[in-house]
Amino acid sequence: MALTRFPVPGFQAAVRAPVRSSMLLAAALAGCGGSNPFQVSSDASGDLSVVGRQGPTPFIAYLDVSGANVGSLDSVTYQIQRKPGSVSKPVQASYSFAALQARNDVTETGLTIPVFGLYADTQNQATLHLVFTDGSSRDVQVKITTPAYEDPDGVYDHPTIVQARAAGSSLGYDFVALKSTRASVVVIDTDGTVRWIGTGTPSAATIFTDNGFVVGSPTSQQIERLELDGTVTSSQVDDPSVVEFTHNIDPGKTGLLAEFDTTTEFDATAEEITPTGSVLMTWSLGDLLSKYMSSHGDDPTAFVRPGTDWFHINATTYDPRDDSLIVSSRENFVIKLDYATGEPIWILGDPTKYWYTFPSLRAKALTLADGGFYPIGQHSTSITSDGLLMVFNDGTPSVNQPTGAPAGQSRSYAVVSAYDIDPVAMTAQEVWRYEHQPDLDSTYCSSAYQTGSSYLVDYALASNGTNLRLIGLNQNREVVFDMAFATSGCQTSWNSIPIPFDNLQFE
Repeated sequence: MALTRFPVPGFQAAVRAPVRSSMLLAAALAGCGGSNPFQVSSDASGDLSVVGRQGPTPFIAYLDVSGANVGSLDSVTYQIQRKPGSVSKPVQASYSFAALQARNDVTETGLTIPVFGLYADTQNQATLHLVFTDGSSRDVQVKITTPAYEDPDGVYDHPTIVQARAAGSSLGYDFVALKSTRASVVVIDTDGTVRWIGTGTPSAATIFTDNGFVVGSPTSQQIERLELDGTVTSSQVDDPSVVEFTHNIDPGKTGLLAEFDTTTEFDATAEEITPTGSVLMTWSLGDLLSKYMSSHGDDPTAFVRPGTDWFHINATTYDPRDDSLIVSSRENFVIKLDYATGEPIWILGDPTKYWYTFPSLRAKALTLADGGFYPIGQHSTSITSDGLLMVFNDGTPSVNQPTGAPAGQSRSYAVVSAYDIDPVAMTAQEVWRYEHQPDLDSTYCSSAYQTGSSYLVDYALASNGTNLRLIGLNQNREVVFDMAFATSGCQTSWNSIPIPFDNLQFE
């Protein structure tokens, strides 16, 4: 069957834009001959020596430590001192001796410590805290001078700080991974400074897990594992029907949840896979909904339309409270499925859309309390610490329904919505809503996630699609920082996640 995707603006066009990782990596390396050539010095003395080598980008270095007692090392922690005026916490990572051995970073004469999160074009002040098996410890001060980083498009190295983070402000994270389709993964701190850039393929489908990034290819079955030291390894999804990754990768029941185009459908398949591509579970939304609708007296062929972008799955969330899967369909609704059987449990969506005209789907619809906003064109489903369903609520109506079918409501601005779902009463209440003042638009892409009691909101297509607006909110959903980056078609960061660069443990 020939597949035809209806031309729509936004995410899909951005994902399939020409990738430019080689250009950005070349720019990252171009600074090697700039104002600050790479060099390392330390106050190590006696039987201890510390020398350094540059990594694949200015944000990574390798410290070679040698000495008579290095073999009795138990662990080593490094911390990079903040730049003057920075509010974000220092980058800090700890390696057990066993972790360094597993990485093949231990030799008979010494060991190598990968250091990442360095400031570019800076004499970084770092502290190595060495702990030995006899309980003794030693601190070594190291200066790591890094070359410049320059983005050829002047995007990531030229943020506009709308509201700088204030000293002493409370926030549950200090570092953010930007899921870019024009570069590999980019990590910035909450001051807006680039602190790491990946050396892999640009892709929307990205997750931070086990102290590294797993990235799915937007053009194939390939999976890349990006280590923070710059190492990249590849594997494949073990499913011949998979054509490419499309949107996000989220934590699953035991593995990773990802969305795919397949040989028979666009954006209507989710799978749980291992980080190396073994398939643990598959949900074909076309097959599951066709079976359900037929068994309840509806003709599904008018709704499930293989060969068109009828569903547009863009996020999946595992809910351990009832062993279920929450699936976001940008075109239709948010639907909860039984994890094992795929049977629909409830649907939360705009009742003025096309899907509501089918009695079998309408029977699963949650009733939304008066005054609530339905999820419309939503992205980034997740479950908050207090059990609410949170979505980035774009406000965009359906764009791929049959001619004459109702496209539903629309809004000229985006919000973040958090819902309390009662699956017994089949009701939903929008418990809270974040509306930026003044209003911000973002018709496609975008995300909202919670870390601790704080939130990170990514308006991927703000200002009529010209800016990424990245906003940090505290526990009261008050703005802690607000920064903007130039963008086009969701490319700069279609989705962003907080990551713990301030406290990584390699065991």
